Amino acid sequence: MLTKKELEEFCENARENYLAHISIDCVVFGFHEGLMKVLVLELKNGGEWYLPGGFLLKKEPIEEAANRILKERTGLDEIFLQQFHVFGDPERSKEHFDAYKDMVPAKDNWFTNRFLTIGYYALVDFCETNPAADQFSALCSWCDLNDLPELKLDHALILKTALDTLRLQLNYQPIGYNLMPKQFTMPELQKLYETILDKKLDRRNFQRRMLGFGILNRSEQPRKGGAHKAPYLYSFDLENYEAALKEGFKGGW
Repeated sequence: MLTKKELEEFCENARENYLAHISIDCVVFGFHEGLMKVLVLELKNGGEWYLPGGFLLKKEPIEEAANRILKERTGLDEIFLQQFHVFGDPERSKEHFDAYKDMVPAKDNWFTNRFLTIGYYALVDFCETNPAADQFSALCSWCDLNDLPELKLDHALILKTALDTLRLQLNYQPIGYNLMPKQFTMPELQKLYETILDKKLDRRNFQRRMLGFGILNRSEQPRKGGAHKAPYLYSFDLENYEAALKEGFKGGW
């Protein structure tokens, strides 16, 4: 929670620079050691948790604002970013209203505005991110998808909607280029899909379908090491992958 002085300074800056009544909230997914990760922020002086987000500059396109916000939180450029929903419940910001209503007169208090928030989800390489807190937060960190702290406002709903949208995307678009390392095994890719879908997939059917999409290249050499037969390494065929993102493919999991 901001101090009175911090709130006054932010509200003055916000009135001058930011578009009123619209915000952006982002669900940032990563994948590491077989687990789906989500980037979250811990608020200063309160221990409350939120998704990364921010506001739009008055002359700034929405997509540019989302990319700017995520670059500030992750340190990454050219993030895979998908707008998925607008959240506009009139009471969605009530906790902020109640927390700050007595600190600054209502006419000067940016947080007394009703905000519609535009939801984006991002797929990033876990190992390439450099999580950084914003001016309201003490910490920006990764948490396991199945072991998240309680999220404030409607951020649990935003996260659930993003995950539902990501699962739906798996039915008609590829997933993985932004989440997997440059080379990976078929079992590692299957684990990613199973983690997102929260269900087991048949190994043979998964491999047959993934190869049938034409978006993978197989290395001539298998991965070295291990007591058992070494699995082959794969990488994404970026040209075919991007075509599949645009054109889609049929079928579901």
